[in-house]
Amino acid sequence: MEHISGGVCAPKGFKAGGVHCGVRKNKSKRDLAMIISEVPASAAAVYTQNLVKGAPIYVTQRNIADGVAQLAICNSGNANTCNANGEEVAWEMCKLAGEATGIAPENVIVASTGVIGQPLPLEPIANGIAPLVAALNNDGSQQAAEGIMTTDTRLKEVAVSFTAGGITCKLGGIAKGSGMIHPNLATMLVFLTCDAAISPAMLKKALSSDVKDTFNMVSVDGDTSTNDMVCIMANGMAGNAVIDAEGADFDAFCAALNEVTTTLCRMIAKDGEGASHLLTCYVTGGKTIKDAKLAAKSVVCSSLLKAAIFGADANWGRVLCALGYSGADIDVTKVDVSFRSCKGSISVCENGASVDFSEEIAKEILLEADVDVVITLHDGDASATAWGCDLTYDYVKINGDYRT
Repeated sequence: MEHISGGVCAPKGFKAGGVHCGVRKNKSKRDLAMIISEVPASAAAVYTQNLVKGAPIYVTQRNIADGVAQLAICNSGNANTCNANGEEVAWEMCKLAGEATGIAPENVIVASTGVIGQPLPLEPIANGIAPLVAALNNDGSQQAAEGIMTTDTRLKEVAVSFTAGGITCKLGGIAKGSGMIHPNLATMLVFLTCDAAISPAMLKKALSSDVKDTFNMVSVDGDTSTNDMVCIMANGMAGNAVIDAEGADFDAFCAALNEVTTTLCRMIAKDGEGASHLLTCYVTGGKTIKDAKLAAKSVVCSSLLKAAIFGADANWGRVLCALGYSGADIDVTKVDVSFRSCKGSISVCENGASVDFSEEIAKEILLEADVDVVITLHDGDASATAWGCDLTYDYVKINGDYRT
């Protein structure tokens, strides 16, 4: 497996594009994106667990209930959530996309992201469909990635190649996500494409399993969005034998999927609203996987620790505090903690108690953009990783006037 360029257009048979249609006021921002496959594809998705869900989620759930899709369309600037006519508007987006491409609207994945509780006007989307279809191209992944961004400051796209049944296959993805990121799922939209042949059932199995260790382990601010969705289309154009059962080919597919999703997780966490640090928590020595995950997520979700990381303050007591209320079965008298970055590693806690360490060296380590909190529980063999970011003044500024 190796990283390649191309994002969602790296796999055979996929084109993408993005345009400004007018949902967003800023004309320099793309606000409508599309990804299309030459042929119908196996499809699967996972959705937010928030009881309040965006209208596009309900429409997409119905459309891909048969495990087939060929096109994805997404607007930014308006979440189409908590609107009386939301599902009607989302379905109309499917119809408009279908009419312009010759694809059945039932084979369309639809998504929206942006402000909640404001009606989504159809006129700009209807006017933007033709230019969007005209913009579709084999190098359009970046334009599509731009079209789904809201408060994101960085593009998030990745692709890898892997081998299944002796055939080279490719899997790519784009994502948006900056604020309202919290397990389960993280406002986060992820679109994945693949040219491997895989049955809808196995595709769903792979995606559902993967998100437990990837997107469900990301937190920026503790808020779970209403529109979170991770979807994947696999069109089989690589020409491998269909993956319809577990085995070596399925394992290779899952490994490629995990590489793409893990990379996107890090990109999402690093681009948290106002963030200046990517915070990664590695937990080893847990009694169970559940305990390790609870511990890791609790640490990256701690507002106090996130603030300490922003200030490059090696306040390791906040790590222990987060572990203590995590709900994990932990013997706190066994816990070791260290901070790590490209500047080195420093132990700050052993057996649940303080150790002598240099505050100056610790500060140098924590001033780096990527900071790891490394925790050893000494209770078993389970491990987990969670991703988050620091908490800065800019987060409040961004969300203080997000709507206005």
